[in-house]
Order: sequence, then structure tokens, then C-alpha cells
Amino acid sequence: MRYDEVVPTALAGERLDRLVAMVVGCSRAQAAVLVDEGAVTVGGKVCTSRSVKLAEGDEVVIEAAGAVADVALAGDPSVAVDVVYEDDDVIVVDKPADLVVHPGAGNDTGTLVQGLLARYPEIADVGQPDRPGIVHRLDRGTSGLLVVARSQRAYEALVAALSTHAVEREYKALVWGHPEATSGLVDAPIGRSTREPTRMAVSNRGREARTRYDVEVMFDEPVPVALLTCRLETGRTHQIRVHLQAIGHPVVGDSRYDGLREAIPLRRPFLHAARLAFAHPVTGEPMSFTSPLTPDLEAVLATLR
Repeated sequence: MRYDEVVPTALAGERLDRLVAMVVGCSRAQAAVLVDEGAVTVGGKVCTSRSVKLAEGDEVVIEAAGAVADVALAGDPSVAVDVVYEDDDVIVVDKPADLVVHPGAGNDTGTLVQGLLARYPEIADVGQPDRPGIVHRLDRGTSGLLVVARSQRAYEALVAALSTHAVEREYKALVWGHPEATSGLVDAPIGRSTREPTRMAVSNRGREARTRYDVEVMFDEPVPVALLTCRLETGRTHQIRVHLQAIGHPVVGDSRYDGLREAIPLRRPFLHAARLAFAHPVTGEPMSFTSPLTPDLEAVLATLR
């Protein structure tokens, strides 16, 4: 997998291996392997010095194929995987909140990928070695539907379908306040925050990102909030959360993007991948899946009027 990053102000002066670990989501030791093997360029030139200090605006490109594979290859049967559909090429999973999709910094074990490997060991050879079978992700605190490739031919077709926006992904989100428009499109590029590099932000240095939304219900008590259906046209990190914060309506329960408030004491983002639709990557058959809100999110809705 290729990563392109422009060094933000907050990381100016930091070591190259620290940036690589943060961007790829791997340990510092694994980041050092990437640098040592010539998989990282700075300003268009290969850099094999892991301790080089970066400057604001430096362009860093990381080719991470295979170098961090060791963290993901052991299956873990203790990780429960809720499979809603499977065939020889495709697996559709209903992911619970608080489950990390694949290993990364601080999460080397107990991930969805390791649960999948225990059940489908053949996916070890599908896609990227450090995240086998994974063609898109859900944030740790987000619940709902995720499609996984079980064969290499399915992986390639699904990656292509995602890149052309041919996969329909709908999310339910509860947000603070009442949007002025009952439907809209947030079209704003997303990149790393210049002040907090572990966060994402709307930035003219970022990559294009588009989120459509429709207001389903507006509530007034105990506080003004609205239930939205959001549709992804692109798939940037934290995209829905960042875009909704940017228009003044952060997701309820989202501690990272200003959505954690005592009026509704939810300790994870009210964000659920409720619908997933795509053409089967091998047969072309239309496929569509839905997932109801989880009990914790339904309990929140029950308190609103």
C-alpha cells in the first residue's frame, strides 16, 4: 500500500521513523524496517536514515507492501466475527464497536483481521500482507457492515469498485444541533491536522473527500440533535466524523472530534455502517446488506423526543 504525506507543522523536526509509524499504523521497529529497505522517499529521493529530521512541507512517500506483515499473520479464534454472508470470494462482516479492523500502532493483537484469519486462513495471501483481505475499514468505535475479500480476484475487483465509487456505503449518524439544510454534500479535502497529527482535518493540502447526508429525524429534547443518513463518495480516514464537525454538527459521542458532551453520555461515536451494496466482484450479481442499529445506539434514540 502506498502512503503520501506532507509533513504538518506539528511534526516538523520529528524523526522519519516516527512519522512512518504514525502514517502506516505500525510499530517504530517496523517503521525502521521500511526505511532500511528503501521503501520511503523524502522529497522524491529514497531516504534510508531512520533518524533524519523532517521539515514542514516535506513530501514523504511510503511503499508499505509486506514490511509489516508479521503483526497480522497469526489467527486468533478468540476474536468473535459476526459473518452475515460468505462465499468463495467475499465475506461480509457486521463489526461491533471497539473492535480494531487490522493490527497497527498499539493494537498488535485481538483485531478483526486476526479473527478472520482463524476462520479463513486462506485470506493470508489476499491483498496486503499486513491487512489481508481488507479493502476498506471502519474506525474502532464505528459499528456495522464491512466487506472483506476472500480471494485475490475479488480483492482486485473490490479495490477497483471502491476507487470508482461503485460501492454504496450508508451510515447512520446522530449529530449535535439541527443542520440548516435537510440534505447536502460536504465536499472538502481531508488531511492530517497541522496541530494534532493523530487527528484528521479539512485541509487544502488534503485529499479530495465527499460526504452526502440526509436528515432523517430532528429531536429537541433533551437537547437539539439530528439523525442523519450519510453516504460516502470517497473513503478518507475519519471522513464522516471530520466533515460533520467541519459543518458545525459533530457526531454525538465522538471524543476526538468535539462530540463528547454530558447531555448524551455516549462513550463512542454514534456512527453505524447500516447499508452496504455492491456488484459481486466475480459474478457481477447485485448484492445488498443492511444492519440494524446496535442496542447501545437504540438506547440513545429511546431517550430523545
